[in-house]
Parts: sequence; structure tokens; C-alpha cells
Amino acid sequence: MSSFHIKSAAMIFCMLVAQPLLAHEDHCAAVVASITEAGFDDSVSVSCDNSTALIRSDTYPDHELMTGIVGTNEQLAVPAIYAAPIVLNPTLGSTPQSRDAALGVAVNGVPIYDYTGGGEMSEADHYHHQTRHDTILTQQLDICGGHAGRGDDYHYHTSPTCMIEQMENASDAAIIGWAFDGFPIYGHNNPDGTAIGQNDLDVCNGQPDAEFGYRYHTSNDAPYIIQCLMGDVPNINNLPRVAPLKAASGRGGMESGRPPRGGVNNLTFTENDSGVRSMEYTYQGDSYFMRYSPSGRSDFYDFETRTITNSGNLMTGEYCR
Repeated sequence: MSSFHIKSAAMIFCMLVAQPLLAHEDHCAAVVASITEAGFDDSVSVSCDNSTALIRSDTYPDHELMTGIVGTNEQLAVPAIYAAPIVLNPTLGSTPQSRDAALGVAVNGVPIYDYTGGGEMSEADHYHHQTRHDTILTQQLDICGGHAGRGDDYHYHTSPTCMIEQMENASDAAIIGWAFDGFPIYGHNNPDGTAIGQNDLDVCNGQPDAEFGYRYHTSNDAPYIIQCLMGDVPNINNLPRVAPLKAASGRGGMESGRPPRGGVNNLTFTENDSGVRSMEYTYQGDSYFMRYSPSGRSDFYDFETRTITNSGNLMTGEYCR
């Protein structure tokens, strides 16, 4: 594993204690504006209370998805009701926090994870490139920087390039997402358009910010995007996590996929005019697919699959959130 050349958490904390933070009302307004100005307010909503901005979405983006994945886990992106809590009075902590789930949410409502696919990282792991679990190096991501995980939900593990192309306010100054600790996420450059200097970013891929006190960035090199939370988050274990699909019968659920050795070929994801969403791919010369369409009930879906995980057997069933 290679080591990251980054500032320590203690160093960045000392640099930030004097930084001003937005007032509560202004922070809520900034969250709302980031979504409205990007043009996603028709599918993403925000409500604020005394402590939290709640960003609601169905996690399903309006851009190409899943296409181009080689290291598939044979999971399929299915809409999921999601409410992402963003702290409105962010404060910096003394120890970076991580979890085996989302660390924030993009302005289009898609959850943002760290760059790995191998479970929760320890604090020591943050300082070394986890090459075996790097979702880019293992070809687990689509052409837009995301994939479907164990919850059959779509999420990003690196810069959400297709979303950024859709943003009506796309620029270095545009916020592309929010971490759960309340700090914003920007792209590869500083908001004023200048390049980020070597070693400017800390272990969580962030740095001080004059307006918000602190901000995260995407980057060309690992960790590519936020990889831990530098700010305090109350009850981190209670942050949202999308549960896997359940069988409509109430017994069991969708079986988790197992990544085929060596990966698959020609994976594409399509949706037809009837609402049927289909992921098709080949493996060792054979064709496989996973497809679903809405059934007669809200948030229920009829599935038909032929997967490597199930030895190529045709499987059908109704599943729900």
C-alpha cells in the first residue's frame, strides 16, 4: 500500500479553530441554494430544523448509470427513499470518523461513499492507499463514478462526473455535495478556480475554507473524494443506510451478488419506454442479465434475472423497499 502525503488531523484542527462558520439560517440557505442552482430541485427537496438540513431524494440519478462496470457485484440500481441529514452548525472534531456507508450526499440526491469497497476503514487505513479495495482500480465503477451496492442502491465512490456535466451552475465555485458533518464538497479545484497545491488536502481530502470553515474536494488521485468526516456528527451509527430489497412475500430478500472472478464484459444498463430497467453483460462467453419493472404497488418491483451468482438459472420474483 502506498502512503498518502497529507496533513494530519491535529494539524488541520489547529488551522481551523479560528475559521468563521456560517450562521444557522445561512447554512440552511446554502444547502438549498446548492441544489436549486444546480437544477436538481425538481427531484431533490430540502427542509431544515434547528440542527439539521434534511436532503430527500430517491437516490436514482437522471444520467447514464452502471454502464462500463467490469468488476460487477451483480447488484442493480433501484430507487430508494433517502433522507440525508446535514449538520447546520458544523464543528470540527479531533479524530476523523468513517463508516461502511455513505459519508454525504451529492446535490442530485445520490449518496457519496469513500473510494473503497472493502468495508469500514480504520483510522490507520486513511493514511495508506487501500489498493485492493479501491473501486476504481478494481473496475467496480461505471463511467459516471458510481455503482449499485449491497442495498441495491446507486451511489458514488469518486467524482460524480456525469452529474457535474448536468449541473446548470457547473464551475469550480459550485458545491457538488454535502458531507453529513455539514461541510460542503467541491470539485478538483479551489472555488476561486486556482489549483489545489500538493499536500494541501488532509486525510479526509479537505482543507480550510474562508466561508464554511472547512471544505472537502474531489481529486485525480486517491482518495478521489471525501474518505472520512473531519467534523463532528452526532450518533454516526444512526446515519442513513439503504437496506437491501425485501421479498414481497415477507420472507427473505434479494440475494447479494458475488463478484465473478476476472470481471464481466460489455455491461450496459438500459431503460425502455415501458419502464423496464435492464443490466446485461457477458461472462466467459455466456450472456447474463438482471431486469426489473414497477409492479402494481408503490415501491414494489417485478424481477427477472439470470446471474453468475445463481449459476445462470432464471429467477423471478417481486421485491420491495
